[in-house]
This record gives sequence, C-alpha cells and structure tokens, in this order.
Amino acid sequence: MRIVLASICILASTLSAAAETVKVGLIAPFSGPFAIYGKSWQEGIDVYRKQHGDTADGNKVEIVVRDLPEANPPQAKALAQELIVKEKVQYLAGIVFTPDALAVAPLAQQAKVPFVIFNAATSSIIDKSGYILRSSYTLPQVAVPSGLFAAEQGAKTIVTLVTDYAPGVDAEATFRKAFEARGGKVIESIRMPLSTTDFGPYMQRAKSGKPDGIFTFLPGGPPTFAFVKAYVDNGLRDAGIKFFGTGETQEFDLQQLGDAAIGIDTTFFYSAAHASKENDEFKRILAELHPGSLANPLNLEGYDGIHIIYHMIAATKGAQDGDKAIAAAKGFAWTSPRGNMKIDATTRDLFQDINVRQVAKDPASGKLFNKEIKTYPLQPDYGREGVLMPN
Repeated sequence: MRIVLASICILASTLSAAAETVKVGLIAPFSGPFAIYGKSWQEGIDVYRKQHGDTADGNKVEIVVRDLPEANPPQAKALAQELIVKEKVQYLAGIVFTPDALAVAPLAQQAKVPFVIFNAATSSIIDKSGYILRSSYTLPQVAVPSGLFAAEQGAKTIVTLVTDYAPGVDAEATFRKAFEARGGKVIESIRMPLSTTDFGPYMQRAKSGKPDGIFTFLPGGPPTFAFVKAYVDNGLRDAGIKFFGTGETQEFDLQQLGDAAIGIDTTFFYSAAHASKENDEFKRILAELHPGSLANPLNLEGYDGIHIIYHMIAATKGAQDGDKAIAAAKGFAWTSPRGNMKIDATTRDLFQDINVRQVAKDPASGKLFNKEIKTYPLQPDYGREGVLMPN
C-alpha cells in the first residue's frame, strides 16, 4: 500500500500545471437499489453544465464516471485509486455512504486531490482529510432544526427510530440534545439494522410508548418508503403521533405515499416548491433536459457539488494544485436553487438554509408537494466540536 500511495503522490505532483482538460472522477450508484442517486446527481450536473458550459476558466471539464451500486468500502477505494492513478483525475466527487467515504479519504489525502462528497452525511468524515468538502449536509445539521421544531409544535415526548450506523447515531444524538434543551424528553431510542425492510414491529414498539411524536432517520432508497408506509399502516398517524423526520418525503416518493402522508413534517435542505428565481430556472432546465424527472434534493447535491468544483478549477486556472483549490473553496458563498450556502473558511464545513417541509396537496393538480413552512437560516454542522445549539 505504501508503494501505491507513493505512486499516487508522484502522479499528483507531476501532472501538467496547465491542463487543457480537467477530469473529475464521479463515484456513484448508476445501477442497483440506490441508482436514483447516480441518476439524480447526473441530472443536476447536466443542468449546471447547460447553464455554465463544459469549461471552467477556459479548461474543459470532463466527468469520468464509475458505478458503485451499493456500500462497498474496498470497491470504493479501488475505484478512487483507479481514477487517480489511471485516469489522472484532479477532483473526486460523489459517494452515497459514510463507510465508502472513509475508505476514499486516505487516498484523497495522499494524492492531494480535492474530494467533494455529494451525500455521505456523517460529521466526522471531513476530519479524515484536509481535501474533503461536501455539497450535501450532515445529519446533525438537519436533526437539530427538527428537534427545535418538534418542541415549538408542543411535543413533550418523542421516540427516536434511526438506522443503526454512524449517520443515524449522529441524528439521534443531536435531535435529542436540541429537543431536550427546549424542555422535551426522548422516552425511548430505537435503532434499526441497516438491512431492515419490515418496520412494523418497530412502529408497534414506538406506538406502545404513547409519545407525542417520533423522530427518524433512514439512509434513503426503498426502505424509506416502507418506513413511512409502516407509520401510517400501524396506526401512529391515526393515534395522533406526529412524524418528525429529515429526508423521508422526497419528491420521487411523494405520490406513491398518497394522502396519508399529508401533514408529515421533515427538515431538510431542499424542496422542489422552494420559491426563488434560481429554483425556477433550475426546474425549467431540468424539464428541458430530462422530461419527466422530478426536481429533488439529490439533484442539488450534484448541482452544487459541480459548482464547487468549477469554482476550484477557475481559482487554480486548471492546474493540479489541491492546496490552492481547497484554499479557494474556504469562505466560498453562493445562492443555490436550494437557498443560501457557504463553506466555512476555517473548518470547511458547509453552512446552508434548512427548511421545515410539510407534505401538502396542490388543489389545482391534486399532486402532493413539500410545502416550506419555516426556514432556519445558514445552519452549521451541529455535530462538530464547539458548535453551540441555537438559543
């Protein structure tokens, strides 16, 4: 491994300082159960490149894709190594799951290749390499506003149900801290295996505690739809137990959930209903390029991720200079179709607006949508040491 890493470092240091084509290695699931991530990220990138072209500061930007269908850290590492050594990419991007991001981080560090994470949401990932940025979110960043909102809605008792891996644990801990700081109490914490597909027993367990609400986090994909359906089918909604979540009512699942989902509250960084000229333009171009596709948060992870990379390419004039690229990203602020965003100048953490989204029905079309009912502006990553809870 030392020989391999050494070869990566040599390659990184000897690439042309005036590359005419800058390669970006995108590792994403384009097949398998999580293919919605790869599809949506590519759509977001396509919209951005339609707006801004395929060059940054005169340097052609080429996206080199590698398929990683599901969580597989050894394979993620192998793909990243291939992209850096064989394809000579200057930037890495993508990655759905935290274990895969952790596997790639040492290679990014050794090669000094900026690595923009499009999804993996564990706070500590960014500490594993000085070359890591993110265009997604962290679970504490969306869980704290959920805890605050639950308390503001008058909930006194909550049962948490989260997937039992690092992001779920992050979400559980920070939701509890925010909710209990406002006078609420988490009366039970339920952790569910990553492989869970039948959520009925967990819902019955939560229901038996007679809480005012539940808080949840799941990693996305088909299990998330099954979880929301189980909430309704097991009578929690009818019992008046409120649903407080993060990304469980995404646009690509909403219509399947049906009217039973109306009133579910989630805190997240994007709703297709977000009112802004930037979002209107994003949706217009998406419809033009990918008819039938629904604007969703995953699109924005790809859109803003490539925006960050274009900014770094322009700042380095296309040269292979990871240190200069990261320095340019620090303090970078912009208005996205999702809202206001900035990269912290010291920690590289992503700050962004987080919205409470309530499922509602459009009376004109009869379609469900995520109505934004409250905004928590430019939220930090509350999972980071020294970041205080809001007053």
